[in-house]
Amino acid sequence: MRFDLWEKGWLQAAEKCESPNFGARPPKATIDLIVVHAISLPPGQFGTHAVQQLFTNQLDWDAHPYFQSIRGLEVSAHFFIERSGKVWQFVSCDQRAWHAGASSYRGRSNCNDDSIGIELEGLEGETFEAAQYDSLTKLSQSLKQQYPIVYIAGHEHIAPGRKKDPGPGFDWALLQKNVAWPPQYFPEF
Repeated sequence: MRFDLWEKGWLQAAEKCESPNFGARPPKATIDLIVVHAISLPPGQFGTHAVQQLFTNQLDWDAHPYFQSIRGLEVSAHFFIERSGKVWQFVSCDQRAWHAGASSYRGRSNCNDDSIGIELEGLEGETFEAAQYDSLTKLSQSLKQQYPIVYIAGHEHIAPGRKKDPGPGFDWALLQKNVAWPPQYFPEF
């Protein structure tokens, strides 16, 4: 899969699944942060396509008891990486996806304004697959070629106390080694 072909903020190698849950970035927003998340729906179940349904406002709220706790939620991320490493894209990186919520990092609040959200199929605190790290590495490196990325953090770092993903099962040291970026790009781990 080639991670170097882009068109208007869309990675051509990704499976495109457009979400209505996005907006314009503020004027002069600098897209310099990647935020790594973890999600599975229902929690701990993989390959259900419920994440894609959630991000496109098509989730059947009655299909699983857990879905009642998120009923009506309108969220999105720019990317979702399945356990197999397959990459989905929901929002152009030129636009503001709704992935971070109330957040603050590197002295700025509202991280949605200037970040790119990448969801990994998984459960916060649990481990992730080698194929996911491979796709995340290639995607991060490609994003850095397209945007002035100088930070990468977890949802837990931009919304401490509110969010815990991707959690202790995520291997930050491996990602840093794979992307070969300086330590100051990363949260302390």
